[in-house]
Amino acid sequence: MRGYLMSKLTDLPHEILERALKAGIESDEEERSGSYFHVDSKTLYSTVNEMYEGRVEMMDVKDALEKHDWLGEYWWNAVKADADEHTKEVDRDFSGGYFMRFLEGADMEFPLQSCLMMTEEGVQQKVHNIIIAEKGSNARIISGCVTDPQVGEGAHLGISEFYVKEGATLNFTMIHNWAETIKVRPRSAAVVEAGGTFISNYICLQPVADLQMYPKAFCRGRGSKATFNNIIYSSKNSKINAGSLVDLQGEGSSGEIVSRVIALDSAEITAPGKLIGSNTGVKAHMECQGLLLSDGAVIHAIPELRTSYKDVDMSHEAAVGKIADKEINYLMSRGLSREEATSTIVRGFLDTDILGLPKDLKLEIDKIVDSMVGGL
Repeated sequence: MRGYLMSKLTDLPHEILERALKAGIESDEEERSGSYFHVDSKTLYSTVNEMYEGRVEMMDVKDALEKHDWLGEYWWNAVKADADEHTKEVDRDFSGGYFMRFLEGADMEFPLQSCLMMTEEGVQQKVHNIIIAEKGSNARIISGCVTDPQVGEGAHLGISEFYVKEGATLNFTMIHNWAETIKVRPRSAAVVEAGGTFISNYICLQPVADLQMYPKAFCRGRGSKATFNNIIYSSKNSKINAGSLVDLQGEGSSGEIVSRVIALDSAEITAPGKLIGSNTGVKAHMECQGLLLSDGAVIHAIPELRTSYKDVDMSHEAAVGKIADKEINYLMSRGLSREEATSTIVRGFLDTDILGLPKDLKLEIDKIVDSMVGGL
């Protein structure tokens, strides 16, 4: 093993753990099936709840590569090492990452949680994660990415490869809580086999210098499903390009992309989405709703559908606008101030019900939303 430095999560410095809590990381591990913590360029903590031993594996991915010869078959399979300059950089030199494997038939009552944190000035955090949901398993993951408040500059390059086997369900929630000076380049893809379901929930509520991501799902098996849900609240000078792609390769497979984005100040958000119907009987829908709160902010929604099969059901809708005066006036007539009315509308727009999250995590994220919009 690589020598984890912490015997328990609460051994981490209080200020670091407090920051992680804002990204959905729970210090009370009784409500988690396991926890993983990677700080800057090394893994500090990785443990599985005793009640889930034998149903899940979790460790630093470098340890996993040494333990499992077969893991090489998954390495750079969903994401290609030569896809762009960032994947090439991680391929040349990466510090670790998490390996999670849910064994066949495992039904995980509580989610696994992982935290990727940056605490050092100017660090380039380069990680490669592998997640495998074996046949018939059912699991959830909560992954938080955070930056220590003292970090002025840095970059995160993260590769995540998901493999959802026959009849398995994997629900993955990513909460980005980076600093406004950090450049972020996640690269991820999921391969979904027959009857499998992959759900990706992405939440970004803090300003970030420059974020570029375009996760993909390849529904290769008959009746496979993939869903991307994105909630983005961007402010200050943030530049965010966050899209999704679902390629429906299996007969009767289905996909959905749902985005809620808000831009204010001088923030720029580009939200591309692409659905590809690569077989017969597929169903897919895309929805992007954008809300502008400042004249200087920009939202660019780019929905795209592509197919060469006539027996498909594919649709999209996109809308960008501002808060209607009549909505503000109505709430003010009910006794709210203009600021309170605006905050109420924004909270409703960012309703996390669309994510289908567990109740406890939804409450945590709702608190984050409240803290973000409370000052509008």
